[in-house]
Amino acid sequence: MTGFLQGRRVVMSGHYDVVVIGAGAAGLMCALTAGRRGLRVLVVEHANKVGKKILMSGGGRCNFTNTGTTPANYLSANPHFCKSALARYTPWHFIEMVERHGIAYHEKELGQLFCDGSSKQIVRMLLDECEAAGVEIRTLCSTERVAAGDDGGFRLHTSQGRFAAPALVVASGGLSIPSMGASGFGYELARQFGHEVLPTRAGLVPLTLSGKHQERFADLSGVSLPVTASCNGQSFSNSMLVTHRGISGPAILQVSSYWQPGDDLRLDLLPGTDAFEQLRQWQAERPAAELKTVLGEVLPKRFAQRLCEVWLPSRPMRQYNTPQLRELASVLEGFALVASGTEGYRTAEVTLGGVDTDGVSSSTMQSRHVPGLYFVGEVLDVTGWLGGYNFQWAWASGHAAAQALAS
Repeated sequence: MTGFLQGRRVVMSGHYDVVVIGAGAAGLMCALTAGRRGLRVLVVEHANKVGKKILMSGGGRCNFTNTGTTPANYLSANPHFCKSALARYTPWHFIEMVERHGIAYHEKELGQLFCDGSSKQIVRMLLDECEAAGVEIRTLCSTERVAAGDDGGFRLHTSQGRFAAPALVVASGGLSIPSMGASGFGYELARQFGHEVLPTRAGLVPLTLSGKHQERFADLSGVSLPVTASCNGQSFSNSMLVTHRGISGPAILQVSSYWQPGDDLRLDLLPGTDAFEQLRQWQAERPAAELKTVLGEVLPKRFAQRLCEVWLPSRPMRQYNTPQLRELASVLEGFALVASGTEGYRTAEVTLGGVDTDGVSSSTMQSRHVPGLYFVGEVLDVTGWLGGYNFQWAWASGHAAAQALAS
């Protein structure tokens, strides 16, 4: 039986070549690829619809890949793990499918590709591909228990009955955005079958401030400016947004994956500019202008005024000597921000950590401990940068597992 079944309780036993747990990006890609290769595939999804994170991504337009994808755009305890899958399923492979389905798209910035229309088009494309490949998808189907079969393979006890297959693909995602159904189910399943799960934390997430740091920025909520955010040897240039609880925006979300409480976090408030030379130029050309005035012309005015109220003594430019200008420049280029924490999984786009890749084959995504067990997507300890990289990992890892299943 093929097709799409939503919420219907079926007390029966079904046998398939492969069962995929999770109908997100990685699960659907694995299912449609395996189905194309002649396998009988069942996808079980506990939520009421498939691809929820696809639907919400990119402000509803789905940043479905990044043309600049390289292994360097991923965090993992084993930075080499992602190389094989990414090399065998590139952004151009996914773009070919998008174009074949007539979905218009555009590059927003830095290789990030978005739908011109709606992210619903990407979900529809994946569902159409699954249907053409004979994949059966069951939503509102919770997996209650998974057991190893007596003769090998796996038996699933679900809210819609029992299913068996020689292969099981865990594509259940991570802990980010629990309001959309995220849970630690995949990690529990991994541990059940002898896999290590590395500590998890929120990634691509706004940072929070507390105490005097929060007080100094609180009334600037909504102010946005370009910065270069640096932490632990990584730097990202993009916009920063001041929020009522802390800071967000692309530059901050990016650097958040490298930051942990207590780590040094620095902001270059004049990215791409030599701050000392800029200050000297202002001093030469506008000696009577106050620092807060000239800064207010290159930074949001309220932000510049706050800098000069708290961190930078503002007076006419001619009154600074060279050592003082250098001191001002050092603050502007290396503004120390003391973050107290993150907004957590509630708003995090991804989960850092997860199933230890040492127990998984990098070429097939198959467990090294249990034949027929596969892990794909966010449940693994592979986390991409902001900008379509996590979707590309979902497509590539799902594709790699399906190739192995059909070989």
